[in-house]
Amino acid sequence: MACMKKIGDMAQPVTSDFASSALDYHRFPKPGKLEIRATKPLGTQHDLGLAYSPGVAAACLAIAGDPAEATELTVRQNLVAVVTNGTAVLGLGNIGPLAAKPVMEGKAVLFKKFAGIDVFDIEIAENDVDRLVDIVAALEPTFGGINLEDIKAPQCFEVERKLRERMSIPVFHDDQHGTAIIVGAAVLNAMELSGKSIESVRIVSSGAGAAALACLDFLVELGAKRENIFVTDVEGVVYKGRPSMNERMLIYARDTNARRLDDVIGGADVFLGLSAGGVLTPEMAKKMGARPLIMALANPTPEIEPEAAHLARPDAMICTGRSDYPNQVNNVLCFPYIFRGALDVAASTINEAMKLAAVRAIAQLAHEPPSDVVARAYDGKSRLFGADSLIPSPFDPRLILRIAPAVAKAAMATGVAKKPIVDFVAYEETLSRFVFRSGFVMKPLMQAAKADPRRVVYAEGEDERVLRAVQTIVEEGIAKPILIGRPDVIETRLERFGLSVRPGRDFELVNPQDDPRYRDYVATYLEQAGRRGVTPDAARTLVRTNSTVIAALAVKRGDADAMLCGLDGRFNSRLGYIRDIIGLAPGVTDFSAMSLMITSKGAFFITDTHVRHDPADFEIAEMALMCARHVRRFGLEPRIALVSHSDFGTDDAPSSLKMRRAVEILRQRAPELEVDGEMQADTALSQTVRDHVLPSSRLKGEANVLVMPSLDAANIAYTMTKIMADALPVGPILIGGAKPAHILIPSTTARGIVNMTAVAVGEAQSQSDAKMLADAGLMPLAHI
Repeated sequence: MACMKKIGDMAQPVTSDFASSALDYHRFPKPGKLEIRATKPLGTQHDLGLAYSPGVAAACLAIAGDPAEATELTVRQNLVAVVTNGTAVLGLGNIGPLAAKPVMEGKAVLFKKFAGIDVFDIEIAENDVDRLVDIVAALEPTFGGINLEDIKAPQCFEVERKLRERMSIPVFHDDQHGTAIIVGAAVLNAMELSGKSIESVRIVSSGAGAAALACLDFLVELGAKRENIFVTDVEGVVYKGRPSMNERMLIYARDTNARRLDDVIGGADVFLGLSAGGVLTPEMAKKMGARPLIMALANPTPEIEPEAAHLARPDAMICTGRSDYPNQVNNVLCFPYIFRGALDVAASTINEAMKLAAVRAIAQLAHEPPSDVVARAYDGKSRLFGADSLIPSPFDPRLILRIAPAVAKAAMATGVAKKPIVDFVAYEETLSRFVFRSGFVMKPLMQAAKADPRRVVYAEGEDERVLRAVQTIVEEGIAKPILIGRPDVIETRLERFGLSVRPGRDFELVNPQDDPRYRDYVATYLEQAGRRGVTPDAARTLVRTNSTVIAALAVKRGDADAMLCGLDGRFNSRLGYIRDIIGLAPGVTDFSAMSLMITSKGAFFITDTHVRHDPADFEIAEMALMCARHVRRFGLEPRIALVSHSDFGTDDAPSSLKMRRAVEILRQRAPELEVDGEMQADTALSQTVRDHVLPSSRLKGEANVLVMPSLDAANIAYTMTKIMADALPVGPILIGGAKPAHILIPSTTARGIVNMTAVAVGEAQSQSDAKMLADAGLMPLAHI
């Protein structure tokens, strides 16, 4: 039996379409999910001499003289081994170490994504406990920590125990301890809400495998009494004298005549399910004590469906392992951050004090008011501490900010930190910088979109990228898609690409050759553009043949909430149709476009990359304000630099003077905004350079919004960053419109369409740019 079936790993049944997509995901554009990259320059002979011979000898000799130097001279202190022998992989069983490799690579990318920790995944073809321990222990010079994965019970306990005895680096079996930590936080908060004491509550467990036993052990550490715990498994109650029990189960064997779960559930305050779907019936739930905590953690089918549990017990607090219900118990809530804290103090182990510190940090975070990121994820609705918010959201960026320092402090307090942190303020600032440089940048918008999906019309509905994107959009519940295209073409391509979405069921289909709203759309088009050179004949033709026109009319008439177009053809021609039909928000002088660039060094926005050729000073100010509002949707506080070839007055060229005047306008009209200029790009992106040039600058840290003086400058910077920095672009994001409308570019991928869909839905959910401008006293800016 597995040490645990990881909570949340298999929350959805795997369909043939999903399996095919998963295989393509792992296969393309190159096999696997991770790679190794150099972190130092290797562009010259001098660089090579420093990196390898002869320069590397200096590093080797320094470590030979003082092993602690390895922390400063190598990657070891940020390198974790994810180790398995493949004997208990997810819910797949003993599939062997080679077949387990995709899972270990997946764990590796989670470490990197959530905590910036590098990982080597190590799959070992060895089932003998002592030999496996010898192999892993011999790897200690390479790693700062060991994460054991998917080793079957009871061998997993023995492997971890022996490695912890032999190694002076953290060894952590996440299958056991990760879920136990999240369960512990949920139980503490649930007991607080119910007014109960953990020392007195009755706990009933369904499941007696390693996952359940590890959770129970940890609850005992938190104060629960063993005499108040009843354990059941597939054979019934674990009672004294029962055959087929291992040593770990014996400590929970009770002297009782009860034999079934139904016999012991009466009066229970906590149900801990780590077993199989459907084992807890509504009738059993009705027998539990007042305001019970039901933790139905089996996947994909919980021990009791939350809807059935709420119907039977309206007063129950419910946790599952699934992402589609509140209170998801997911190991990713803790393991990256526990290792982050342990590695940062060079801990020799992860002890009970460190785990308890993580529990309390997680439990306390649930009490805090939701961050802007979390609030946006739930469409601005605050999920305050309560029955549906016992534990934080897995994407809460504050997790690393709370857990890692708590773990580090516990390591220091218990004497296992070999490199104590001296300045925790500086340390927490470092963690904060990581949060905003991580891949979380799209998560707030994605989650907000899922909470309240809106109708998005796709002009190029027949395009393969749109169809593949719509498959993801439907599966993830990001939007309600409307596709413009010929039904026979779309049906044929869905079949060809092996996609399961279908018109009428998963998305609305607008056939441009036969739509009952044709005459109404023509009338609306003439009403909007009849005085802009569009004749009745031209209108009739365009409403039959031009999908951008159809999409814009759908948004204008309220048949859709947002639109995406532009996967082929010219940007400006599509912008003309949007300008004629949808128009500008009141008080806005023109459209503009900002592009999000997600790089290895962080995320930043460039504007205006596609619309205004040579904006005036008041237009620069207008763009900066509208960009600031959009940037906040990403959970980022805008830090705006008005970029120029001039650096705070070093040149009085017309473009420099324009940017200087724009800064003055912004200071008058939006004094709270963190903005400065004019400045060069390196000054904008480096606090050190800025301190040298102008220490009194109002802009602090690295700018995340770069407002360019012209379209040429913005588009060149956008293109070069995309290619040379291997940046992931999101956008262009068209801003200033009366309603959400975005023009993509031909290089946009299916994933790019998904990202822009989330952007469009988020915009549709919020107020117009006009209100923001009015609130700032900037309507219309042209009169300033």
